[in-house]
Amino acid sequence: MTGRDGAPPTVTIYDVARAAGVAPSTVSRAFSRPGRVSSETAERVRRVAQDLGYRANPVARALSTSRTRMIALVVSDIANPFYSGIVRGAQDAAGRAGYTVLLVDTRESDVRERAAVERAMATVDGILLASSRMSDSAIRMMSKQKPVVVLNRAIVDVPCVVTDIARGMRRAAEHLGELGHDHVTYVAGPEASWTDGMRWRSLREAALELELKVRRVGPVTPDVEGGTLAVAEFLEAPTSAVIAYNDQVAIGFIRGLRAAGVQVPRDVSVIGFDNIFAAELVTPALTTVAAPLHTEGSAATTHLLSMIDGARSRTGQPVVLPTRLVVRDSTAQRRRKRTSPAFGTTKVSPSASNAATSSVDGSR
Repeated sequence: MTGRDGAPPTVTIYDVARAAGVAPSTVSRAFSRPGRVSSETAERVRRVAQDLGYRANPVARALSTSRTRMIALVVSDIANPFYSGIVRGAQDAAGRAGYTVLLVDTRESDVRERAAVERAMATVDGILLASSRMSDSAIRMMSKQKPVVVLNRAIVDVPCVVTDIARGMRRAAEHLGELGHDHVTYVAGPEASWTDGMRWRSLREAALELELKVRRVGPVTPDVEGGTLAVAEFLEAPTSAVIAYNDQVAIGFIRGLRAAGVQVPRDVSVIGFDNIFAAELVTPALTTVAAPLHTEGSAATTHLLSMIDGARSRTGQPVVLPTRLVVRDSTAQRRRKRTSPAFGTTKVSPSASNAATSSVDGSR
């Protein structure tokens, strides 16, 4: 059977409804708001629609409902494997609700981020900002125009999902203290990163309680190259332990130490953050603070979709997800003597440790 000019006939929502034995409004909900229809009915409608060759028209649906069924997920660097778990969690949650995720990469630029979000405003129903580099005021302004949920950052008056940075850093510091390390260097990430400021502040607070000395080098770019470049500054006043801004920085730092003749963990113990897939593939396997990244993406997306559907946003305390320390091979008992070419043969004395202590406050 063909239509005018030999074209196949257009299958309508009414054709699907008759064949599936449901009302047209049920067919509409099965495609636009599947959560409002039983799974059995939704599956039957989709099966009948497929058999008949029916395709929902997203443009017409957007015009009739003022929704596009799309949300934007804005990340600061798509090449950073940290975001893969967040993206997958967001896609899974969005897909279950019949939404599509538009992924936006801002390359660590607040200017590029703001321009991209402003362009996306007209085509999405809500926005997820993962590790945003924009100012708090800019994010608040955007949240008044579209539903917005922020990940990896806490902002007053905007719904936020974060991981327990303080607890994760505390466990990292405790682990190093248990191994006999009494002086720790923190390799800092981007200056505009809220997470970096929180990690440095949390380390300083933990160090006071655990009687550890801490110093800071950087900031560096949040990638392998940044970690490698940080080694030169570190070797000006080396310590027996290092906590890096993230796993990529930690991996680059280990590479840089190896090139300088310093062995990990014999000479220096190294801890990263995030537990990306590469953390257990490098040599030595990286000790790191793991975050539930898939859960973070899923939880933030679920809350955003509820806001799109009219629920009140949670703008009090941010949702805090747990972290845990994953101990691998890059940390070990502190050696009292260092014999690597970079260090020479020296003992770590209290005076040397004090000389290397920095009082820089990186909190934001």
